[in-house]
Amino acid sequence: MCISTIYDDINNNKKRWFISSFSIKNVVSNINNLNTMFYLNRLFLLAFLLGTTLITYGQTLNIASYNLRYDNKDDAAKGNAWTERAPIIANLVAFHGFDIFGTQEGLYHQLQDLKNGLPDYEYVGVGRDDGKQAGEHSAIFYNTTKFDLVEHGDFWLSQDISKPNKGWDAVLPRICTWAKLKIKENGKELYFFNIHFDHVGTKARSESAKLILEKVKDMAANHTAILTGDFNVDQNSDSYKVLNTSGILRDAYELSPIKYANTGTFNNFNPNTKTESRIDHIFLTNDFQVTRYGVLTDTYRSPNNVEAYQSGNFPKEVSLKDYTARLPSDHFPVLISIIMPNK
Repeated sequence: MCISTIYDDINNNKKRWFISSFSIKNVVSNINNLNTMFYLNRLFLLAFLLGTTLITYGQTLNIASYNLRYDNKDDAAKGNAWTERAPIIANLVAFHGFDIFGTQEGLYHQLQDLKNGLPDYEYVGVGRDDGKQAGEHSAIFYNTTKFDLVEHGDFWLSQDISKPNKGWDAVLPRICTWAKLKIKENGKELYFFNIHFDHVGTKARSESAKLILEKVKDMAANHTAILTGDFNVDQNSDSYKVLNTSGILRDAYELSPIKYANTGTFNNFNPNTKTESRIDHIFLTNDFQVTRYGVLTDTYRSPNNVEAYQSGNFPKEVSLKDYTARLPSDHFPVLISIIMPNK
């Protein structure tokens, strides 16, 4: 074989190697491009889904129901005076970040005390006995830094909703307070209803539930409405089922993926009691998304006027005293977090 032939073979091999190498680079480049396009598509899809979620739902709101227990001398004699409980309740509300909460049993001076302890909050509601300040209220408190009050009103749970009276077999006049609130951030509006059903009249409770459903339909068109209250019945009662199986309102407890409810909602001022009955409820229309539900069992301490002592199990700097554990009310507050729909 001549030298020129060998030279030609070498050149041909170099060309073939160059062509092969170039082809491999193209394949690798194409693969990289495909991978890049795949991940970009994934990224765009994720952004689209997140954007859709943000468009569909708004910010999270904390909604609560709290029976305050009316101020009376018998409770005070047992160490549960309103003057002791009021600042605890105000701190509890502020710490847990209630945005809107319905209250039950509050007398006018109690509501004023609570308002003074919560300077960012305002309330609506009238006394059930005279439509002014007399008797227990079903007042609604809302955070004025987040909401504007659009409308509000009251109606009695009775055949005659326009004035103070007892309905059906109720032993006391019962009232519903409502408010239409606008979120300052986005202008979205919601209706909020708050009640305290009769503790004796079974017909009154059932008819009151039907009346509430009518109002949600007429005023809120069956959407973006919340109902809180002390219903004086648990989750197994007929009047509860009137609401929960209505197709309009659902119990937030059932809708929540996270439930922090180690006891029911009535405690009789005894931190050592436990019940499975939930008589304080939060119902809401289907356009809300519930993210968590809790029965808040916060306690506070009152002194027993005994000498401080130390324990060998703790550093000497720790001084202990015997105190009595107390509850801010004879009901636990119920708190839920919801995502507000934007449309």
